[in-house]
Amino acid sequence: CVADTRAEAEDIAAAVEVDFEELPAVHDMLLAKRPDSALLHEHWGDNIFLETFVDVNMEAAYDAPIKISREISTARQSMAPMEGRGTVAMWHKRMDQLVLYTGNQQPHIVRNGLSECLGLEQIQVRIVSPDVGGGFGYKGIVLTEDVCLGWLAKRCGYPVRWIEDRREHLTAGANCREHHYNITVYADRDGKLRGVECEATVDSGAYSSYPFSACLEAAQVASILPGPYDFPSYRCRTWSVATNKCPILPYRGVARTGVCFAIELMMDAIARETGLEPYEVRLKNLVQPEQMPFDNITKKHFDSGDYPESLRQALAKIDLPALRERQKKPEADGRLIGVGLSVYCEQGAHGTSVYAGWGIPMVPGHEQATARMTPDGGLELRVGVHSHGQSMETTLPQVAHEILGIDTAKIKLVHGDTEYTPYSTGSWGSRCAVMAGGAVATASRELGKLVLGIGAHLLQTDISNVKLVDGVVVGPSGSVTLQEVAYTWYRRPQDLPPSVDPRGLEVTIGYKPVRDSGTFSYASHIAVVAVDPEMGDIELLDYVIVEDGGKLINPMVVDGQIYGGLAQGIGTALYEEMNFDASGQPLASTFADYLLPGPTEVPEPKLGHMETLAPYTEFGVKGLGEGGAIAPPGAIGNAVNDALKSLGAEIRHSPITPRRVLEAIAEANSKPRAKAAEGVLA
Repeated sequence: CVADTRAEAEDIAAAVEVDFEELPAVHDMLLAKRPDSALLHEHWGDNIFLETFVDVNMEAAYDAPIKISREISTARQSMAPMEGRGTVAMWHKRMDQLVLYTGNQQPHIVRNGLSECLGLEQIQVRIVSPDVGGGFGYKGIVLTEDVCLGWLAKRCGYPVRWIEDRREHLTAGANCREHHYNITVYADRDGKLRGVECEATVDSGAYSSYPFSACLEAAQVASILPGPYDFPSYRCRTWSVATNKCPILPYRGVARTGVCFAIELMMDAIARETGLEPYEVRLKNLVQPEQMPFDNITKKHFDSGDYPESLRQALAKIDLPALRERQKKPEADGRLIGVGLSVYCEQGAHGTSVYAGWGIPMVPGHEQATARMTPDGGLELRVGVHSHGQSMETTLPQVAHEILGIDTAKIKLVHGDTEYTPYSTGSWGSRCAVMAGGAVATASRELGKLVLGIGAHLLQTDISNVKLVDGVVVGPSGSVTLQEVAYTWYRRPQDLPPSVDPRGLEVTIGYKPVRDSGTFSYASHIAVVAVDPEMGDIELLDYVIVEDGGKLINPMVVDGQIYGGLAQGIGTALYEEMNFDASGQPLASTFADYLLPGPTEVPEPKLGHMETLAPYTEFGVKGLGEGGAIAPPGAIGNAVNDALKSLGAEIRHSPITPRRVLEAIAEANSKPRAKAAEGVLA
């Protein structure tokens, strides 16, 4: 509905009456798998998008002395970026071009989708994506509103705008992270893991969202459930299930947050069964540094790292013996103290070799960058990725400065506009520092060669006699600045020899890591909590993170990424839940219903860094943008269970709300009474 103001358009929409036949809703992913379920897409014959299966030597683990089974689940979430989505479209008659301003992480992918949907040539579509105010995966798709507004702008001849409000975001936008696990672990009495067996179901919503597949989460579960652990037997079957809910998207951490929650709760269950400390069980099972590079049981290629050292450093930041002593004495306020661990690894910056088999229309290839020196000796970088909180305007100029020596204040980054940037699949999957950083480094080196050629001529020497040092071309008997080199190329070409490289001072070049199966950053998280057994309330008393992202381009930026991810991980662990009723209607339409953590709920973590260089990338960098959000549910869940173990209660669902804490305590309290009742009946 189109009008001069939003209010008028809403009035028109309210006047529209639709007469439709109501069909049974498919609202529960587990019920939707049953043969007698109502069908969402009748012509399918079932409600399954995709089923995946991995089986590696599972029978060999069945004779293990310890077998532990659990049903674990995570709630559906909304991404909730601070700034919602928005689109402005106009048809430029003189240019015969649709210009679309939209907050999106993948401008070139949006152009692909719009040109296909609207039947336009690529040159007829220009996408401009300004500062998007946080993306988290939610702003990585082609919106239905993008298509509608593009069509309207061309048909009506005037600009049109759509701005998403929070109610629309919560009730009609994409969701994420609704997982269910039936998981069994097999272990020896010394805590050594023998095998993992799992059936995992993911609620994928009603449809796929371009360019991501509705199957992405569940398919990844099967391949990444083993996490950072080394064990010989594995079986996992997953289902991507269709329901009458919003589509799911790969939210920060993608499937890793759910699988980390599941496997880390099971590692603590092994510790309780064996009487070992949870950290001891993990140290027995983590991939060891001398095994690197390591191909795990699902053929994930761990490039480098020292996972046990990360855990040891995290433990050193808390006084675990003192906390264990504290647990032996009652707290004055009656609360229970708990300590929880969570270790994960994050595959980031995975490229062609991984995505080619996934059947989605955004397979990454070489990531390109343009480096252009300006006539006054400055530098302009053009990249197809998009910055939505990663501070690429800071880090990518740092990369160029490292090679060319140009002051970062004189380096401008151009991104977010398909008219001026090289093609890219955009920002997702913790890829920008690795892929775009590598492309900027490669382009800067090539530009440096061109600079040296002109500089050598100005110094009247051979190019083999000069080198670039801190933005100055230095020769045997003198030096020239980059400003002089640039001035000569642009303003005094008569001073150049006929043999000068015609590329001048501009380079566009692509980059792929030596091996593009992805980098593997990792971290250990430790949470200390206080749980009120009367109210179910949980307070985070302390939080520790020790991460390894390879070479850190800018540690301050890395800290910011981890802090932001931690806040979102705490939301997943304790607060955020997108419920639907039995008719498929969303029950949370405001922030009064959908709870987000605020400043008082997010403690300042004790943060430590390790730097194990990646062997296949420029400078040894790894992707780590999603890591902070992956481990908190596992660490906090284990901490709560550690606090409740004296009561015999155990949490297996996130978010861990006061109601669920009290229900777990009540369930534990009912077990002895149930056994006594059985004895009386006998």
